[in-house]
This record gives sequence, C-alpha cells and structure tokens, in this order.
Amino acid sequence: MRSFRFEAGASTLLAITLALAMAGPARAADKIVFLTSWYAQAEHGGFYQAKATGLYEKAGLDVEIRMGGPQVNGLQLLLAGEADAIMGYDIQVLQAVEKGLPAVTVAASFQYDLQGMMTHDDVTSLAGVKDKTILVSSAGMTAWWPWLKKKYALSDGQVRAYTFNLQPFFADKTVVQQAYPSSEPFQAQEKGVPVNFFLFAKDGYPPYGTTIVTTRKLAESKPDAMRRFVAASMEGWKNYMENPGPANVLIKAANPKMSDSQIAFGIERMKALKVLGGEENVAIGTMTEARWKASYDYLVEAGLLKASTDWKRAFTLDFMPVLSAKAE
Repeated sequence: MRSFRFEAGASTLLAITLALAMAGPARAADKIVFLTSWYAQAEHGGFYQAKATGLYEKAGLDVEIRMGGPQVNGLQLLLAGEADAIMGYDIQVLQAVEKGLPAVTVAASFQYDLQGMMTHDDVTSLAGVKDKTILVSSAGMTAWWPWLKKKYALSDGQVRAYTFNLQPFFADKTVVQQAYPSSEPFQAQEKGVPVNFFLFAKDGYPPYGTTIVTTRKLAESKPDAMRRFVAASMEGWKNYMENPGPANVLIKAANPKMSDSQIAFGIERMKALKVLGGEENVAIGTMTEARWKASYDYLVEAGLLKASTDWKRAFTLDFMPVLSAKAE
C-alpha cells in the first residue's frame, strides 16, 4: 500500500476520496462504527463534522459515532468486534501490542497528546511545580507522570490523587493538577480563578493525540474502507476548525451538558496549541516512525513497556492520506 500526501486543499482530497468510493459498480456504503474516548466535545469535532456535512457519505461510508465514557473500555470493545475503530492513544496501543493484541493505529488527528498541567497564575513553567502538591489520576501515574517526574526531578511524595474534583485546587494555591486545555481551565475561568496551563508535549512528551485505532484484521480485510474513513475524518478536522457549526449541533445532541461556551473555548485552545499541524505545521493526519520510537523509548525507560515489544506493529503509515493544516 502507498501513503499519499495532499497539499492542494480539501477539495482535492475529497475528489480523490469520492472517486475511490464510486469506482466500479454501485455498492452499499461500508459500515464503520467509531467509538470515541469520552463524551462528545470539541476535541472530537472533526469526526462529528465529517458526519454532519456528509463527508463520510460522499466517501461511500455509513459511519456511526458512539460516545465513550468513564465506564467504557474502548480497546476491549474494539477487539470484541463491537466497534470497527476507536479513538485511541499511543501508550494504550503499544501496551496492547506487548500483550499480543492485534490493535494498530492508522492515523493521528492531533500532533500532540493534550494532557498537561494546570497551575495557579504564580507558576510560570512546569519547572515551577517542584515545590507544589500535584494532583494525578491513577491513569496518569502509569502514563505521563514518570516522564514529568524524571524531567523536572519531582518525587512521588508530592503526588495526591486527582478525583476529578477541582475544589482542592481552588482552595489551595500550593496545589497544581493534571488538566486538559479545554476542560479544567474552562472550569477555572467560570469560577474567576486565574490559572496557567502547560502542555506536556511542548516540553517533549512524545505521544500523538486523538488517534484512530482499528484491528489488524479489519485493516487487512477492508483497507479501502479504512483509507476512506481516515481521509474523510482528516478533512472533517480541517473543516471543523474553519466552520464548526454543523458538528457542534451533533456534539450537543449527543452530550446535552456541553455548552456553546465550552465548545468555543475548546476550539480556541486547539487553535492556539496548533494541535492539527503542530509547531511545524505538518499535514493533518501525519505520523512518523521517529515519533513512535520516541514513545516506545520513553515507556521502556520508565518500566511501562518491555523492551522486547515489537513497537512497529503499533502503527502503520499505509492509511495516511493527509492535507495541509493551513486554513484556506
């Protein structure tokens, strides 16, 4: 299989996607069930945009988007055949490969994992958390915490459990905590509490964000459908950043608790952080072997992955039709 790169714009990508979908005799649309990682939000907007604006339909796909949540094990549902693709994470897939599970990443929506640290406004960098109490979730302890601890010479003694309740942070200026750019900082803004947010990726944390993960069986048996799904999804992301209205209707229908103000805040933060193209403004959907090797090296060094893991089986570059991250 080839990897394709498109720089001419969204219309070029859609034309090629549509040609692939319509080549040969008329046929029923390929069904794809896509499971997100959490409740519907701006960080999922590209997929909802592709659904809302007919990009999936034009690509010959019948895509059903299902929401994840705190009690939903996406990888388990994927491997059980309950979903055809899920919104995944590099560490999750590398650890699945270590166990011999047939999960594979086919595209990365975001050049960065959006995990970061929220601090009070007196902290001016991640180095400034050295004397703070740090709230970390159980999942964070086995993902980014070993990286942060080593980089800034922190200690496990600083850590307290993060229970997704912000009151300890609001009550104590010596407390800092894990955060996503559009979630906890938005809640702080609503409370009138001035905060800073530091994205771990800006300091070298290597994983991609909001990836598309499927099974090797599906990737090998339906490569054309998966390629069209990736292409339409990445175009959806570009369109969402330019005109998010269609997707936002679906997001609020799926998750009525999501307000217009929080969605707008999330979009603003994604634009500011340049999540689609990164600091180098690479094409949307881009993944590289070097970045995956960096994630593998970090996990092995941290004792979170066996060195014998065949890390190259965690991803493939064969489904990576990409388009310029620049707005047209």
